[in-house]
Amino acid sequence: MVFFNICVEGNTGSTGRAAEEMGRFLISKGWDSYIAHGRFKRKSQSLTIQIENKLGLAYHGIITRIFDRHGLGSKIATHRLIKRIKKINPDIIHLHHLHGYYINIELLFNFLKSFEKPVIWTFHDCWAFTGHCAHFDFAGCNKWKLECNNCPQKREYPASYFADRSTENFLLKKELFNSLPQLNIVSVSNWLNSKVEESFLMNQKRHVILNGINLELFNPNIENLNICQKYGFENKFTVIGVASPWSDKKGLFDFIELSKIVKDDVVFILVGIKKEQFKLLPPNIIGIPKTENQNELKDLYVSADIFMNLSVEETFGLTTAEALACGTPAIVYNSTACPEIIDLDTGIVVPRRKIELLNKAIEEIRVKGKSYYSNSCRKRAIELFDKNRQLNQYWELIQSLTSKK
Repeated sequence: MVFFNICVEGNTGSTGRAAEEMGRFLISKGWDSYIAHGRFKRKSQSLTIQIENKLGLAYHGIITRIFDRHGLGSKIATHRLIKRIKKINPDIIHLHHLHGYYINIELLFNFLKSFEKPVIWTFHDCWAFTGHCAHFDFAGCNKWKLECNNCPQKREYPASYFADRSTENFLLKKELFNSLPQLNIVSVSNWLNSKVEESFLMNQKRHVILNGINLELFNPNIENLNICQKYGFENKFTVIGVASPWSDKKGLFDFIELSKIVKDDVVFILVGIKKEQFKLLPPNIIGIPKTENQNELKDLYVSADIFMNLSVEETFGLTTAEALACGTPAIVYNSTACPEIIDLDTGIVVPRRKIELLNKAIEEIRVKGKSYYSNSCRKRAIELFDKNRQLNQYWELIQSLTSKK
């Protein structure tokens, strides 16, 4: 049996690593696994296929910026991919992000319709059912429920600086993505599933499988005992945040405002800060560039007293789940999928953009102490976010689809 993943990144980033984990799991079951990716090739246990080249990525970016035709470039690359798929003849195709300047959705879905093989499509954001954006909550836009037009986020990813084809894109997606009778949509949170239920994909077969994390990697045991000294936050009450990239939507400026009112011994660690953002940070915010070193990230989670996710647009909240697995309680906004990750025993949910209440939440956890929450945090991660649990849920879905075949 052959399994074929299509994703934007090759074994990097959250979706690339998810595809890699799925490939390894199926290989252990005796399957052959292929991963076709748009860019960022890294070593993989699956057989990998680079879909687009640098020139194609650049051209796709240009037609997006000028004509708002994201997902409609990369024709040559997609034709080449389709030839490979026909030759490989996989039993199941698994889609992840189809945005990212690397594939032509019109060519791909017309082929998948004729190919007549089961298709699993894991939604990591909302791009599949909007006319332009990947997230709409920050803008407070609900046009996607009926028909997108005059997009208020035209200049947001995938940015178009001139044309607005949000209506045309919406109608094309609606037609293409409803054309596969063999499509199974997997949402990574209950919140995201509820949005799919309100979209033009409401009648498709839908499943909820939460994102999984590696509980052997993300655990409460620290390896680098000098991590606090390395980054200069020893003897401080530490609040950590992780994002890539940081922006207003991810809560960067809320952290900056919060830093002005916390006690003098509170320090913030923000992982994923870009070079040009360091100059924005006050003295009590320590910026760390994006890291692919998962062991160091784990040690930062463990060293912190609190994890804080101030994103207002999360379809899951993977970093929050990772922090819980490390025994660190979390503070999150009551926005999108964030409240799903924690409960009363593992952290505090705060109304969006209420800076004073964030400070009160920090003090509440501080009074109780991290140890008050740690066992519950780890227990919740084991019960809900174990990657093996998620992989087995996918395996059950795959078996049901192949048995029908």
